[in-house]
Order: sequence, then structure tokens, then C-alpha cells
Amino acid sequence: MKTIIILGDGMADNPVEKLGGKTPLQYAKTPYMDLLAKQGRTGRLVTVPEGYMPGSEVANTAILGYDLDKVYEGRGPLEAASIGYEMAADDLALRCNIICVREDGTIKTHNGGNLTTEDAGPLIDLLNEQLGSDRVKWVKGIQYRHLLIIKGGSKHVVCTPPHDHPDEQWRPLLVKPEEGMADFKEDGRMTPQETADLLNDLILRSVDVLAKAPLNIERKKHGADLANIIWPWSGGYRPAMQTLMEQYPQVKSGAVVSAVDLIRGIGHYAGLDIVEVEGATGLWDTNYEGKTRAALNNLREKDFVFLHVEASDEAGHDGDVDLKVKTIENLDSRMIGPIYEEVKTWDEPVQIAILPDHYTPVEMRIHVGEPVPFIIYYPGIEADDVQSYDEYTCVGGGYGILKLQEFMQCLMHNS
Repeated sequence: MKTIIILGDGMADNPVEKLGGKTPLQYAKTPYMDLLAKQGRTGRLVTVPEGYMPGSEVANTAILGYDLDKVYEGRGPLEAASIGYEMAADDLALRCNIICVREDGTIKTHNGGNLTTEDAGPLIDLLNEQLGSDRVKWVKGIQYRHLLIIKGGSKHVVCTPPHDHPDEQWRPLLVKPEEGMADFKEDGRMTPQETADLLNDLILRSVDVLAKAPLNIERKKHGADLANIIWPWSGGYRPAMQTLMEQYPQVKSGAVVSAVDLIRGIGHYAGLDIVEVEGATGLWDTNYEGKTRAALNNLREKDFVFLHVEASDEAGHDGDVDLKVKTIENLDSRMIGPIYEEVKTWDEPVQIAILPDHYTPVEMRIHVGEPVPFIIYYPGIEADDVQSYDEYTCVGGGYGILKLQEFMQCLMHNS
């Protein structure tokens, strides 16, 4: 039996007053998710191990069956893999956002005013020209998401995810060494204190560099959000991960369909083919139909497909409840529906799993590590009593609460 996981990033939420006390998932029209919940089995999944921040890199790695204590190295190395940067043994790779801060020093957006990839390219070139060196290099990613490489840098520093601190002052959030690790020595690497000092110097100097960028000069004239400071975070060294094929003999081949570098990076280390889809943006305007076609085409040839959609997470970070509802409805009508209708005609049965990776509540605008609701459906599965899909109905699901790798183990047992 083939398996497809359809993941709506950040789709889970809390009750919202504007929606009459319903969550966006409860409020949205989701006939196919409800149908699969009715025909399949549901439950909740703990996606964030104790002691870890509820980031997408943590949750998605756990969902795919990996032990974070053994493989976790942060977002940076995953995004490096996605964009084709081969890390050297002494590299520290950090995710580097270009964000928007207000004149009063507060963080306005983590995405540089929805920076496009086309606009970001010259900014990365300018940063390399003005601040790059033999030790420091930026690598272009997509939109506001890029990579910062520090040769000989230490991963034992505390970097704050910018999307977790909207409307807060940015200076108190600057990089610090891990507690008790300031002078820790690793062969050939800077100490954590030296690494933190270097990163903070780059952050501070980026303000002047980006202020002179033609993009920001033009945006300022029109009162638009600026892409006016770098924000490095979630750094690590090259991870040591087995492929899914090595972990699970049921998976002979697989693919990942996503517009997000870190998900593609996880897929790379998991041994999955990375599928390019024209018009896949990682935002509400992504090419749902193109990603759906790509997922189905790969599922015809392969055993396993991981289909990831970022749109709901971005709507949650923006605090836009109406947009979040729309992204959930788009996921249901433009992806889940067509996939279900197609695979039910196939001779070989297909297992469909649907879930978010974490909560991104629109009224909080940050990630929250609550257990997420999930559906597992395949022809012949013994259904439970749940009749619709949301954060509360799944509490009574037949799977109860699964933890971390148990989700993938369950899928593979069904296969």
C-alpha cells in the first residue's frame, strides 16, 4: 500500500472570537477532511519533544519518524541541503531571515514585508559584498528565507526565531551563548561567545547596509514595509540522518513536494526526491493544483509522498484569521479532494494521512507545541466514531494520543 502525508503547516489553532468561538479549522468548509475523518481513524499527535522549541523543522522531522535527540541540527543545515549547498565539516549553517523592524525598534514582520525571491537576490548580493569574508557568506534561498554560513562557528548559541516575537523590541533578542557554554572549545571552532559576538556584529551592521539598498529606498518613499535587518537563527552542523528507506523497508522510493527550503532539506536527508513545482510560493497564492498534480504523479511511481503546504502557517503568523480560513478551505478543495477522488480509482490502495505540524494561533502569531489532530484513512480501515475533523473532535479519536515517531511507525505498520 502506498502512503501520502498531506501536511497543512500551522493549520491547528485556538478558538477565535471573530469566528464565534470556533477555531479556523472548525469554521472552514472542509467536506473532504470531514469525509476522511468519518471514514478513517483520528487522534492527536505530540510532534515536539520535551525541551525543543515548536518549530517546523522539529515537528516535521519527528512526523517523518526521526529521533530528534539523534539527528537534530537546526534549520540551517536542512535549508543548506535544499538549496544545494554542500556543507563542509567546519561550517555552521544558520537560517537567515530578512525581516522588517519599525523605527521604534519593534519587529513588524518576520518576512521583510512578504519579500519576493526576485527582490531578495540583490539584498543578498549586497550583504556578501559589504559584510562577507573568508569566514562569513550568505547563500540565496527563496523569499525572505536565506542561509548564513559561518566557517568555524559554534552551534552552542541561543538565536531567537523572529516569528515568535512580533511587536517586541529586537535588541534584547540578540544572540547569546548557551548558558554555561560561553568559553566552550571545539576543535577548529570559535567559542560560543565569539560566535555570538560575530553574529550580533553582522546583525547590527546589516541595518546600515540594507538601508542603502535601492529596494528599501523605493519602499520607504511609498510607506511600504522595509526588508531592513538580517536575523540569523536555528544554526547547526551537517546532520547524520538515515534515509527513510534505511529506516523503513516498506518505503522503496519517495518524494517531497514543498515550496519551503527546510522541508525540502529534511526530504533530502531522508532520501526523498525533491519535486519542483512552478508557482509554488509557500504563501496563500501557491500553486495548489500544480502541487497536487506533482504529488499524484510521484505517487503513481513511488511508495511514499510527503506533500507540505505552508500557507496556513504564514496566515497565522500574520494574524489574518480570514486568510487562514481560506487557506484551510483551499487545502481541502484544491488538494485533498482531488487526491482522494483520484487515488480511490487506483488498483493499489493508498493510505492518506492529514495533519498540521504544530499550532500557529492567529491571535498569538507564534508556534505552539500542543498535540495536533490527525486523520489516517485507507480502504478497509476500521473507522472510529469521529464524524468531522478539528482540534476537538480528534480528542475522541481511535488512536488516542501518539507521540513523535509513533505516527510514522503506525503508517508503516499499516503498509
